[in-house]
Amino acid sequence: MPIPPDLHRRLVDTARDYAILALDAQGRVLSWNEGARQLEQYENEEIVGRNFAVFYTPADRDAGVPESALATARTLGRVEQDGWRVRKDGSRFWANVVITALHDDDGHLAGYAKVTRDLSERRENEERLRESEERFRLLVESVQDYAIFMLDPEGRVMSWNRGARRIKGYEAAEVIGKHFS
Repeated sequence: MPIPPDLHRRLVDTARDYAILALDAQGRVLSWNEGARQLEQYENEEIVGRNFAVFYTPADRDAGVPESALATARTLGRVEQDGWRVRKDGSRFWANVVITALHDDDGHLAGYAKVTRDLSERRENEERLRESEERFRLLVESVQDYAIFMLDPEGRVMSWNRGARRIKGYEAAEVIGKHFS
């Protein structure tokens, strides 16, 4: 059963977690949904007709990243990127962007669909976890009175601290990757 056109339009218009844009073949914004308005902070009349490169950082624009994304989508059918994007007020957010080439019935490039999702919170959580793991690693490595080392499920040494080196007499390079026996 075909989807009624108004249902499809409602689906795009009501998506709030995703910025969904239609771009022409040159990368100019043709339309966008409420999610895009909320994420990017432009009103419809401020963005329609402008090139989508406005959402990229100045460094990415200077490096030709927006043009490269369109070229890749044109050649391969789609491109997916994670990176910093810029809102109207100049604030940055970490985004996952998928750009898909759209073709007409004759197979000619008609434009692109661009879907953006704000992954800032996920990136912040991953960064906090990485920092926590780094602090823990530095703490364990600095212990000299106790041998602390980790084994993988097969019993191979995966880490070796200063205490293990002092107490056991082996340098990390001598034991990492070898079976603990």
